Amino acid sequence: FVFASGDISLEAELLELGADGEVWLAFAGEVSPYEIGETPLPPYIRRDAPFALDASRYQTVYAREPGSVAAPTAGLHLGESLLDALAERGVAREEIVLHVGPGTFRPLRHEDLEAGRLHTEPFSLSEQTARSVATARARGGRVVAVGTTTARVLESCAAPGRLVSARSGVTDLFLRPGCEFRVVDALLTNFHLPRSSLLLLVAAFAGRERVLSAYAEALRSGYRFFSYGDAMLVL
Repeated sequence: FVFASGDISLEAELLELGADGEVWLAFAGEVSPYEIGETPLPPYIRRDAPFALDASRYQTVYAREPGSVAAPTAGLHLGESLLDALAERGVAREEIVLHVGPGTFRPLRHEDLEAGRLHTEPFSLSEQTARSVATARARGGRVVAVGTTTARVLESCAAPGRLVSARSGVTDLFLRPGCEFRVVDALLTNFHLPRSSLLLLVAAFAGRERVLSAYAEALRSGYRFFSYGDAMLVL
């Protein structure tokens, strides 16, 4: 394959076609894909041309490692000033890594529900984060997950006593109604697409009726949905 943008071109060799539609390529030469690539946006955001500010607007202020094909959109609501205000109130913040995969946008399939497994995503939870969760528990504090992706990692690393174990790997955890949350006490999340794994996770945490009620109120009040939309805090 040859990718071109203006005077820049980039060659790539096809390595593998994944079962869920992923394409694995090996790039050749010194040109970086970041020089000609565009910010990956959700499929429901349609534009004739890329918007230059997407690279900064569709990104959290605490992003560090490249690898995701989507932003953890609950985190888009947290700017530096809000994070500083939370720190001043004694709210500890720890970071995890989860590279959001393209499956996050895919509607649920019947075989997903039957197998009880979802698309896989690589993650890493550090010793520091595990210690911070243990400290919060010892003080009677709560663990608040910013986004469904964070909730998925925390529950993938769940340990006895509502703690977490430091771990790196790949998760296929499917949190849906009937599942028990062993770590997360509260969840900050956006309003998600119907028939999505993200919405099922929220329903599993909050309860189906509460979620339906919240979404009905959001529609009545003109809340914005999806990635650039509003959020709700589930306690």
